[in-house]
Amino acid sequence: MSWIILIVSGILEAVWATALGKSAGFTKLGPTIVFGVGLVLSMGGLALAMRDIPTGTAYAVWVGIGAALTVVVAMVSGAEAVSVVKVLLILGLVACVVGLKVVSDAGH
Repeated sequence: MSWIILIVSGILEAVWATALGKSAGFTKLGPTIVFGVGLVLSMGGLALAMRDIPTGTAYAVWVGIGAALTVVVAMVSGAEAVSVVKVLLILGLVACVVGLKVVSDAGH
Protein backbone atom coordinates (compact mmCIF):
# COMPACT_ATOMS: atom_id res chain seq x y z
CA MET A 1 0.00 0.00 0.00
CA SER A 2 2.88 2.36 0.76
CA TRP A 3 4.11 2.08 -2.83
CA ILE A 4 0.68 2.98 -4.19
CA ILE A 5 0.55 6.01 -1.88
CA LEU A 6 4.05 6.99 -3.00
CA ILE A 7 3.15 6.74 -6.69
CA VAL A 8 0.00 8.83 -6.22
CA SER A 9 2.04 11.36 -4.24
CA GLY A 10 4.55 11.55 -7.10
CA ILE A 11 1.70 12.20 -9.52
CA LEU A 12 0.43 14.93 -7.21
CA GLU A 13 3.90 16.46 -7.23
CA ALA A 14 3.53 16.94 -10.98
CA VAL A 15 0.09 18.47 -10.37
CA TRP A 16 1.34 21.04 -7.88
CA ALA A 17 4.48 21.84 -9.90
CA THR A 18 2.41 22.45 -13.03
CA ALA A 19 -0.11 24.52 -11.08
CA LEU A 20 2.72 26.57 -9.56
CA GLY A 21 3.92 27.46 -13.02
CA LYS A 22 0.42 28.47 -14.08
CA SER A 23 -0.23 30.53 -10.92
CA ALA A 24 1.83 33.48 -12.23
CA GLY A 25 3.50 34.04 -8.88
CA PHE A 26 0.31 33.19 -6.94
CA THR A 27 -1.67 35.90 -8.75
CA LYS A 28 -4.16 33.48 -10.34
CA LEU A 29 -6.57 32.00 -7.80
CA GLY A 30 -7.46 28.68 -9.47
CA PRO A 31 -3.92 27.43 -10.07
CA THR A 32 -2.86 28.73 -6.65
CA ILE A 33 -5.57 26.66 -4.95
CA VAL A 34 -4.63 23.58 -7.01
CA PHE A 35 -0.99 24.16 -6.04
CA GLY A 36 -1.80 24.37 -2.31
CA VAL A 37 -4.07 21.33 -2.22
CA GLY A 38 -1.74 19.29 -4.43
CA LEU A 39 1.28 20.23 -2.32
CA VAL A 40 -0.35 19.25 0.98
CA LEU A 41 -1.67 15.95 -0.40
CA SER A 42 1.63 15.13 -2.12
CA MET A 43 3.75 15.83 0.96
CA GLY A 44 1.29 14.06 3.23
CA GLY A 45 1.37 10.97 1.03
CA LEU A 46 5.16 11.06 0.91
CA ALA A 47 5.26 11.21 4.69
CA LEU A 48 2.89 8.24 4.98
CA ALA A 49 4.85 6.19 2.46
CA MET A 50 8.08 6.89 4.35
CA ARG A 51 6.72 4.91 7.29
CA ASP A 52 7.48 1.72 5.33
CA ILE A 53 9.86 2.80 2.54
CA PRO A 54 13.36 4.09 3.34
CA THR A 55 13.65 7.87 3.10
CA GLY A 56 16.23 7.93 0.30
CA THR A 57 14.29 5.51 -1.87
CA ALA A 58 10.92 7.14 -1.20
CA TYR A 59 12.21 10.63 -1.93
CA ALA A 60 14.04 9.59 -5.11
CA VAL A 61 10.96 7.78 -6.44
CA TRP A 62 8.66 10.70 -5.52
CA VAL A 63 10.91 13.25 -7.22
CA GLY A 64 11.48 11.01 -10.25
CA ILE A 65 7.78 10.49 -10.86
CA GLY A 66 7.01 14.17 -10.33
CA ALA A 67 9.83 15.40 -12.53
CA ALA A 68 9.09 12.99 -15.37
CA LEU A 69 5.37 13.74 -15.39
CA THR A 70 5.91 17.50 -15.12
CA VAL A 71 8.07 17.45 -18.26
CA VAL A 72 5.62 15.15 -20.09
CA VAL A 73 2.69 17.46 -19.25
CA ALA A 74 4.69 20.46 -20.48
CA MET A 75 5.57 18.70 -23.73
CA VAL A 76 2.01 17.45 -24.33
CA SER A 77 0.57 20.92 -23.66
CA GLY A 78 3.07 22.55 -26.00
CA ALA A 79 4.71 24.59 -23.23
CA GLU A 80 7.98 22.76 -23.83
CA ALA A 81 9.49 21.41 -27.02
CA VAL A 82 9.55 17.66 -27.62
CA SER A 83 12.84 16.06 -28.58
CA VAL A 84 14.19 12.55 -28.82
CA VAL A 85 16.80 13.35 -26.18
CA LYS A 86 14.17 14.58 -23.70
CA VAL A 87 12.03 11.50 -24.26
CA LEU A 88 15.04 9.23 -23.74
CA LEU A 89 16.01 11.06 -20.56
CA ILE A 90 12.45 10.77 -19.21
CA LEU A 91 12.50 7.06 -19.99
CA GLY A 92 15.79 6.89 -18.07
CA LEU A 93 14.12 8.51 -15.06
CA VAL A 94 11.27 6.03 -15.24
CA ALA A 95 13.75 3.14 -15.48
CA CYS A 96 15.55 4.43 -12.39
CA VAL A 97 12.27 4.65 -10.45
CA VAL A 98 11.36 1.10 -11.44
CA GLY A 99 14.88 -0.02 -10.53
CA LEU A 100 14.59 1.49 -7.06
CA LYS A 101 11.32 -0.37 -6.55
CA VAL A 102 12.86 -3.68 -7.66
CA VAL A 103 15.95 -3.21 -5.49
CA SER A 104 13.80 -2.17 -2.53
CA ASP A 105 11.67 -5.33 -2.85
CA ALA A 106 14.77 -7.52 -3.16
CA GLY A 107 16.11 -6.13 0.13
CA HIS A 108 13.14 -7.38 2.15
